[in-house]
Amino acid sequence: MNMLNCNREKSIAAMVVPTGTGASIGGFAGDASLLARMIAEQIRLIVNPNIVNAACFSGITDNMLYTEGWSLSEFFKDKLFLIPSKNNKIGIIFDKDISQGILNVHINTINAVKTVYGLNLAGYEITEESCGVRFYNTKSGISSGTVMNNKTLVNAGKKLIDKGAQVIAVVCRFEEPPEDNYKYGSGVDIVGGVEAVISHYLTRELMVPVVHAPAFEDITITKEIVDSRAAAEYITPTFLPCLLIALKNAPLFSVKKVEQYISTDNVKALIMPFNTLGSSIVLDALERNIKVIAVKENSSVLNITKHIIKKNDIIETDTYKTCIQILKEL
Repeated sequence: MNMLNCNREKSIAAMVVPTGTGASIGGFAGDASLLARMIAEQIRLIVNPNIVNAACFSGITDNMLYTEGWSLSEFFKDKLFLIPSKNNKIGIIFDKDISQGILNVHINTINAVKTVYGLNLAGYEITEESCGVRFYNTKSGISSGTVMNNKTLVNAGKKLIDKGAQVIAVVCRFEEPPEDNYKYGSGVDIVGGVEAVISHYLTRELMVPVVHAPAFEDITITKEIVDSRAAAEYITPTFLPCLLIALKNAPLFSVKKVEQYISTDNVKALIMPFNTLGSSIVLDALERNIKVIAVKENSSVLNITKHIIKKNDIIETDTYKTCIQILKEL
């Protein structure tokens, strides 16, 4: 077995930046990684993929627990428990609508990551039918979307699990997004929301960690200077590497609480952007007496602060750096 024992001491924190909310830190491409790495040097840290995913780069470290959003929500409800793991067997799903040339780029990507990092692969499956991904920004300003054919993704995932896959990366074909100011460092990543929809749905249906990366037919690399926070996505034709690197040692999960597994009993604090406090994980953390730290230097389009949800016990702090001192004092 590749599962590892977990120290039962309360020595874990969680850092979350919700996907598709236009967060000023973490709303682009791995731009929250340096701050997460700084915190993870002091305490073991649960991170959602949005924090460390950066196309051909990954901000993940050995002291981070890479946890997809749906399973993170279930974790804070005490319905799922994390199992630290190494060298997971990875399966990859590809959308049938991805052209052969773009598929070849992704197969080369898999082989490159395997050569450099080492991967335990279950192989890949191409969906039997088109997935039909649609993405858009909602009236509230966050990004979202739909998948016309979820079933074909589930069927491909089940085939990979039958081959021994413990974690799954998904690559769906996306239409080219409209021109906006994202690459210049403002606005919301319009494709991020539907990526979260895909990951959440498949993780729930397959009960294994699943994360997503888009595939675009136009793989031309821009020659203009873009905002440094978005740069990782503009220098590569594929966003798959960060998924494979992080999934390699991502925690698995169980619906059964076992002494060696990680539960909310282990968690000292949940760190959030200061105005993204409307999610269930915040309320569930507070209910379990886990301190919630809202960081003022990070804002989003949501504008849901502790005053809006009337939770005055949430700790507000100016910067992520000050979180470390707060964590030491908890």
